[in-house]
Amino acid sequence: MIRNRPNAARPLTRRLPRTLGLGAVGLLAGLSLATPALADKTPHELRVQANATLSVAPDTATLDARLWERTPAQAQGSETSGDAAALKQARERLEQRTGELIRTLEKAGIPRDAIRAGSLSVRPDYVPSPQRGDDTQPPQVRTQLERPITLTLDDLERLPRVLDALTSAGVDALDGVTYGLKDSDAADDRALAQALERARAKAKLMAKTLDVDLGDVISVEETTAPSFKPQMMMMRAAAEDSAGSAPEYRSGEIDIDAGVNVTWSIDD
Repeated sequence: MIRNRPNAARPLTRRLPRTLGLGAVGLLAGLSLATPALADKTPHELRVQANATLSVAPDTATLDARLWERTPAQAQGSETSGDAAALKQARERLEQRTGELIRTLEKAGIPRDAIRAGSLSVRPDYVPSPQRGDDTQPPQVRTQLERPITLTLDDLERLPRVLDALTSAGVDALDGVTYGLKDSDAADDRALAQALERARAKAKLMAKTLDVDLGDVISVEETTAPSFKPQMMMMRAAAEDSAGSAPEYRSGEIDIDAGVNVTWSIDD
């Protein structure tokens, strides 16, 4: 006969909590032993971010001017035997004006190698036709021949004289003046050096305030690489109130930004 033994499973239920309890104690002990080791390996660092802006006066100027000539306008789509002759005449006029402009600039003291005459470009120029009631005229088209002229000045004092020469020569477009630097790399280096000096000054101030000693530099990272961008300025003459006074052209300054992240160790 089989007899029920209700107490047969009791030893197992008693041992199970004991086994789990011992495992939990061992895990906590392991964590408590590992915590000091991890804390000892935590680096003591001081991280600083710094920026600097260097403002410098430009020492070069680039001027862009354009000359163009146009053929007589005619109805779009029509072809005449005089097209080739009109193009030839327009090109001859353009080349003559370009040569006169270059000679005028050389007389104004501009070195030959500072004058760059661009290549000839040809494009259609559409002229809107006037509306006369219900009578709509066909659109007119002409051909425009154009040559760009670029000047580079190392002496900004010559700028007013050069502008006078350009206007006297009757340039069709003067796109403005772009101010720049002869040695932009040197200016970039100065901006970066100022950012690093600013980072060091901030680190010293923080260490002094927190009563800790700075150690060696651990890492350096540029957050904003120094970037020089030429400054474009439209032609604006600030004339004096009195009549007949010479116009003033002011170049202003060029800003160069630099930024760094520097990490120092903290000595114990």
